Amino acid sequence: MHILFLTPQVPYPPRQGTSIRNYNLIAHLAQRHTVDLLTFMAPGDEMPPHSPLYQHCRRIGTVPQPTRSTTRRLSDLVRSPLPDMALRLESPIMHQLMTTWITGTQNATQHGTQNAPLYDIVQIEGIELAQYANHVDRSKSAVIFDDHNCEYLLQQRNALTDLRNPRRWHAAAYSLVQWAKLHRYEAAVCRAAQAVVAVSQPDRAALQRIAPGANIHVAPNGIDLAAYETGERTAQRNPNRFTLLFTGKMDYRPNIDAVLWFAEQVLPRLISTVPAIHFQVVGMNPHPRLDCLRDSPHIEITGAVPAIPPYLDAADAYVIPMRVGGGTRFKALEAMAARKAIVSTRLGIEGIDVRDEHEMLLADSPATFAAAILRLADDKRQGAPLAKELGQTAHAFIAAHYTWQQIIPTFDQIYAQIHAQIHAT
Repeated sequence: MHILFLTPQVPYPPRQGTSIRNYNLIAHLAQRHTVDLLTFMAPGDEMPPHSPLYQHCRRIGTVPQPTRSTTRRLSDLVRSPLPDMALRLESPIMHQLMTTWITGTQNATQHGTQNAPLYDIVQIEGIELAQYANHVDRSKSAVIFDDHNCEYLLQQRNALTDLRNPRRWHAAAYSLVQWAKLHRYEAAVCRAAQAVVAVSQPDRAALQRIAPGANIHVAPNGIDLAAYETGERTAQRNPNRFTLLFTGKMDYRPNIDAVLWFAEQVLPRLISTVPAIHFQVVGMNPHPRLDCLRDSPHIEITGAVPAIPPYLDAADAYVIPMRVGGGTRFKALEAMAARKAIVSTRLGIEGIDVRDEHEMLLADSPATFAAAILRLADDKRQGAPLAKELGQTAHAFIAAHYTWQQIIPTFDQIYAQIHAQIHAT
């Protein structure tokens, strides 16, 4: 089949969740389909001639990422019925390019008909791009909406979390408005697509609540296990300290909340018992809200790093103290693939059917989260039998359920189903 991918950012290099998913979908699907790519270029992004995207894609079109002033965003917040995410990547240039690409035709002999559409499938990667599906003739080409997060649910959780803290009421007010707008908009997008892909069963259930008639499937995020095998890397683990690792894009609101909650509510419970404890926060674009943590001798905020696996190798344990969010978190998949002992909130591992005390330790309050970490710190002094067992069980779980080779066939099944439906009408 001929597939057009729309992505909100250049998928390579795959530095964070959205680009990791998009790149791997393109790379694997291009092995059996013809793939074209339309994408936005953020300031500083590049498409070097040696990018592997050129190996996977027949053609690539790029558009500068649009900018919106704070004044315009505030005006849209009050005046527009559309959520902020629907306006974030609104670009006349992209609309024009979509029209040009979608209205092209391919050799009629390929389909046995005249004026065959250029694309069998138009795959929209994220709600920020949903408006561009309006250019597609649904009687000729199928639209798949790949919803990387159930966005209305994410804003609902943001609002309810920030309402607990008077200093965050302004952020809660923003999320309350976005929650209402996204509830309507996301439902409409799901109903309009011939197929919707959610990344977890909880996300699928949440989308079905607002769009009961939508054709919703589940294709979780996946992992390349080979990238997390130690191989020739040597873990630079410090025997004199106990290192806890958190990774993620650090201007992402749920990640900011997780790090602040851990640093303020959990870490102080650990320092007196484990004075050599070290909390390492690794990820691009640290938000100014995290600056208050930089003076602590127990906390390190690295910013962007060349690669995550060496930090995973060197960590004694991985923490996922999430209180907001959804989907299938790459950070959890990465840590499990790297055989790390993990302590997570239940929300932090939502959508991945792990069991407490088997693949990881689960805890939701500051006291129980700290107690789980203290178990692992004591376990290190005994040669880390618990950490090794948790890591091995987690790795086996990921190998059994979350490799891209297991996930990609779901897309082939969706393509075949909706392609048949179009040609049957």
